[in-house]
Amino acid sequence: MTPAPISRRRAIVLGGLGAASLAIGATGWVATSAGVRTGGRLRAADTGAELRQPQVLDSADGRLQVELTAAAGVRLAGHDTRALGYNVTSPGPTLRVRPGDELAVRLTNRLHEPTNLHTHGLRVSPEGNSDNPFLRVDPGTSFDYLYRIPPDHPAGTYWYHPHHHGMVADQIFGGLAGALLVDRGPDLPVVADRILLISDTTLDGDGGLVEVSTMDRAMGRHGELVLVNGQHQPTIPAAPGATQRWRIVNGCVSRVLPIRLDGHQLVHVAQDGTFLPAPVAADRVTLAPGNRADVIVRPTGSGRFPLIADAADRGGMDSMMGGGAVGSGPVTLATMVTAGAPVTAPPLPTALPAEAPTAGPVTVRRQIAFQMGMGMGTGGMAFTIDGRTFDPDRDDQTITLGATEEWTVSNPSPLAHPFHLHVWPFTVLESNDATPPTGAPQDVVLVPARGWVRLRIPFTTYSGRSVYHCHILDHEDAGMMATVNVRP
Repeated sequence: MTPAPISRRRAIVLGGLGAASLAIGATGWVATSAGVRTGGRLRAADTGAELRQPQVLDSADGRLQVELTAAAGVRLAGHDTRALGYNVTSPGPTLRVRPGDELAVRLTNRLHEPTNLHTHGLRVSPEGNSDNPFLRVDPGTSFDYLYRIPPDHPAGTYWYHPHHHGMVADQIFGGLAGALLVDRGPDLPVVADRILLISDTTLDGDGGLVEVSTMDRAMGRHGELVLVNGQHQPTIPAAPGATQRWRIVNGCVSRVLPIRLDGHQLVHVAQDGTFLPAPVAADRVTLAPGNRADVIVRPTGSGRFPLIADAADRGGMDSMMGGGAVGSGPVTLATMVTAGAPVTAPPLPTALPAEAPTAGPVTVRRQIAFQMGMGMGTGGMAFTIDGRTFDPDRDDQTITLGATEEWTVSNPSPLAHPFHLHVWPFTVLESNDATPPTGAPQDVVLVPARGWVRLRIPFTTYSGRSVYHCHILDHEDAGMMATVNVRP
C-alpha cells in the first residue's frame, strides 16, 4: 500500500466536513464496519469480575516490532460483539518501549473504511511513516509505521488510536484504542502497576454498534456502557496499606471524567505522560477526553470502595439548539476490594523527576478560537477553529523550529472543548476559571465554555507538519481541527 495524504476533496467526501456533516439527514457521518443496529441495548454480563490487564508487548534490544490488526469482533462487557479492536481485543495490547527504542508497527486494516494510527502524546516526528495524521491505510491493506523514541523521552503513560479525519469518533467509540508506555524502570514504590483504560460505547442486543444521533454528535456522544479495559465495573484487588499505581487513560469520545475513590485520596503523580514536580493528594482528579493521569492509591482498611466518575457539566446548548446541559455522570467505573493483613509500604518521594520548564523568551504570541454555531442555513452546526473547518492542504499556523510561543486558546461557544496538540507538549500558564496549572507539560487541556486558557509551547524538538484539534472527537470529525507546520 502506498500511503497518501488526505486531499481536501476526499476529506470532505469521507468525513462530511463542517456544518453540512451535522445537518439533520446529513450523510457525512461514516458508520463503522461493525455495522449499525437499532432496538434493544446490550447489557453487561461481566459486572464485578476482576480487572484484567491487556497483553503487554515489550521491547527488547532497543526495538519493539508488532503487528496490529484493526477489525470487528471483540469481547466487551462479557459478550462477543461486533465492536472493533486491535488483534481481536479492546483495548488492544499495551505497547511498552524505553527511551531510545524504535517502535515498528505494521497496521493491517480489516475494516470497511480507511483508518490510520496516532501515538497520542509521544514526542516523535510527525513526518513520513512516523506519527503522521495525514496518512491513510485503506481497507484490506497494511502499512509499516516506524517511531523513533528519543533518548530523553519522558517515561510515562500514553495511548494509541485511529486518526483518519471524519472517522475518528466512530472508530474509537467502536473500541479501537490501546495503552502505550514509555518505561525507564522502577521509579515508584508500589506493589502493583495497573492500566485503567476507560472507554464508553453503546451496543444493541446483537452486539452491534448503535447509530449515533445528529444531536448526540453535536453535543459530544456519551456511550451507555462505560468500561474499564473492556469490562463493566470490574473489581480491583488490594491489601490494606499496599500502594498501587493506576495509569488512568480517558479513552472516551467526549466524556469528561472527574474521578474519585470512595474513602480515599488519589495521589496524583503524573499527567499526560510526565511527572508532576511533587505528589499531589486530591479528592478528585479530572480527565478530559485524551488526558491521562497516574495516581497512587494506598488502601485503608478492608471493604469495597467504588471508583466513581462524578457528573461533569460541559456546558449547555439551550441558546443554540434547544438542548439542555451536557453532563456525564455519576457512574461507577470499578470497585477496589481490600482484604488481608495490613502492609507497611515505603513512603512516596517528596519530589518527582519532573521536566524543567523551557528556558528562553516567548518569540510569538497567537490567538486561537474554538467556535461553533448554526451553519450554512442547513439546520446543522458548524465546528471551526478561527472560523474555518479543517483543510488538510492548508497551513493554518507556520512556525519556525526553535521558537517558544504563547497561545491563548479561547472558546466563545457554550460547550467546553478539550484542546489537543500533537508532537509538541505545552505548559498551561493560566485559565479564566482559575484551575491551578499542573506545572508539568501536557497534551490535552479542557478549555471552559465561554472561557480561555493560555499555553506556553516550545517548538524545539521536531520540524514537520501536524494538527491541533478539539478532542471531543465528533467535533474534530466535523471540522474543529487545524494544521501546524514547523519549518527549520
